[in-house]
Amino acid sequence: MRVEVLGGVERRRRWSRDDKMRIIEETLAPGAVVTEIARRHGISTSLVFTWRRRARLASVVSA
Repeated sequence: MRVEVLGGVERRRRWSRDDKMRIIEETLAPGAVVTEIARRHGISTSLVFTWRRRARLASVVSA
């Protein structure tokens, strides 16, 4: 049995509002696959859906 210990501390990446909106817009394009877009940007699919939900709620509140 082999056990591998990963060293170091992985820091959270901070995404600007513009970066988030750009990624969200990518996911809204016809034929877009959220999983592929998330993988390309190095983020989880669930994070992309969280950003989309928050953006949708923010637009409803401001309308």
